[in-house]
Amino acid sequence: MTNETATTATALPLAPGNWALDPLHSAVNFTIRHLGIAKVRGRFNGVRAELYVGERVEDIRVSATIDLATIDTGNPDRDAHVRASDLLDVAQRPTMDFRSTRIAGEGGDWTMEGELTIGEVTRPVTLAVEFGGLVEVPVDGSRHAGFEATGEIRRGDFGLDFAPGLLGEVVKIQLDMQFVEPKGA
Repeated sequence: MTNETATTATALPLAPGNWALDPLHSAVNFTIRHLGIAKVRGRFNGVRAELYVGERVEDIRVSATIDLATIDTGNPDRDAHVRASDLLDVAQRPTMDFRSTRIAGEGGDWTMEGELTIGEVTRPVTLAVEFGGLVEVPVDGSRHAGFEATGEIRRGDFGLDFAPGLLGEVVKIQLDMQFVEPKGA
């Protein structure tokens, strides 16, 4: 296996084209405070994402759609309540969508700016992105690129101001994503 990393702000060692998400090796996780004293951790199991790589860093685009009904905090009763109309209301807000607008950085550290939409509300979001590298998988010869993105959103910015005092305002996000190089690249 080889592990290559980016060396300049204007080039990446990624082949141009549409990179497909490897859902078996990717995760969308979050943390939120409960009662101000403890953290509840969870994940969304339904995610679709695409990484488009152009000739230059300025041409890179990332898009993702998360199925909010796939929330998993390890407690099925809590998850059902969070999906309900008095909280997240997945009937009215079925997805969370992200579209990048700008990517900048070098080496292993990058910043991705974009727009996050939950229901009818769209707000700007900035994520810190760590490029984990590029590896050839010996089993099938495919090449995978790995990324970790972290950031936070404020629930009230998206009209999700239910349960004040019970749930924290800030939701911390951690994305661990692997993308597969386009065939023939």
